[in-house]
Amino acid sequence: MSKSTVASAGPAASDRGAFEPEQLEPEQLELHRRELTGYCYRMLGSFAEAEDAVQETMIRAWKARDGFEGRSSVRTWLHRVATNVCIDMLRGSKRRALPMGLVPSTTTAQVTDMGPQLGESTWVLPAPDARVLSDHADPAQLIAQRDTVRLAFLAALQHLPPRQRAVLLLREVLDWSAAEVAQLLGGSVASVNSALQRARATLAAREPEASRSAADDGSHGELLAEYMDAFERYDVQRLTALLHEDAVQAMPPYPLWLRGAAEIGRWMLGPGAECRGSRMLPAGAANAAAAFGQYRADGRGGHQPFALHVVRAEGDRIAEIHSYLMPELLFPLFGLPAVP
Repeated sequence: MSKSTVASAGPAASDRGAFEPEQLEPEQLELHRRELTGYCYRMLGSFAEAEDAVQETMIRAWKARDGFEGRSSVRTWLHRVATNVCIDMLRGSKRRALPMGLVPSTTTAQVTDMGPQLGESTWVLPAPDARVLSDHADPAQLIAQRDTVRLAFLAALQHLPPRQRAVLLLREVLDWSAAEVAQLLGGSVASVNSALQRARATLAAREPEASRSAADDGSHGELLAEYMDAFERYDVQRLTALLHEDAVQAMPPYPLWLRGAAEIGRWMLGPGAECRGSRMLPAGAANAAAAFGQYRADGRGGHQPFALHVVRAEGDRIAEIHSYLMPELLFPLFGLPAVP
């Protein structure tokens, strides 16, 4: 990830002035909630955990408000608290992943059953862009921010120790200076720069594509609408024609994934054929991609929540389909109804 691909996700440096302690009010803490949520989401890989972390940050900050002496901005102070909360939460926890980071790709012919469902804590989970991206960024900043909530990037971040993760996010996503990060983490500028170099090297080795911008620029509306229509019609030939030749499909909480448009087509006509007759509802943007709620036919003339599809387009084709079979967890988060 190059410095040029990211921009500040929060107020500009000129907006970081300190408040006097007696001026500190709950509203001033709330102004930073969305930015803190995005920061914690990138740190933790789960929106639910990020919300918990931000709530704990607000509680700790408010309880400690008498000790806030205005030597730094409220924003810096809150990020210091949030960083400590996230590091505490990451102690002893497993690294979250995508199926691609756990097992090799499989083929339809190799699958005799879907295998075990792994727990929620196993997975990097999607989040609505509107809940983790800044609401006051300019268009160029917004594109840069979206690039750092891609699922592949979040999975790559999981390979970093918590402190390196914080350094990378503060320096290259929030655009803080090395001196600001050193002050926040209680280290030196040299140690911050060293941690940043190690973090970059790890990302490049673990997930080369994590350093490449692939955020949807908003030009894929027609392609994604065609994907939704083809899926509802269960026109597999048409649907696979929309995919890159080496497209991938994953289906958390099952630890299996497919590579290649032809293989995805074979899956849809084989084990996936029970999805025939599904309804699809658009669910906005998630992780710099499009999200759709899939409602599978229930055999009684109706439909029931089944999966959240996070569909990333690249160029003129679809490159990734992450079908999260976790409707109880994800449909409420994305505002999807119980009945289509």
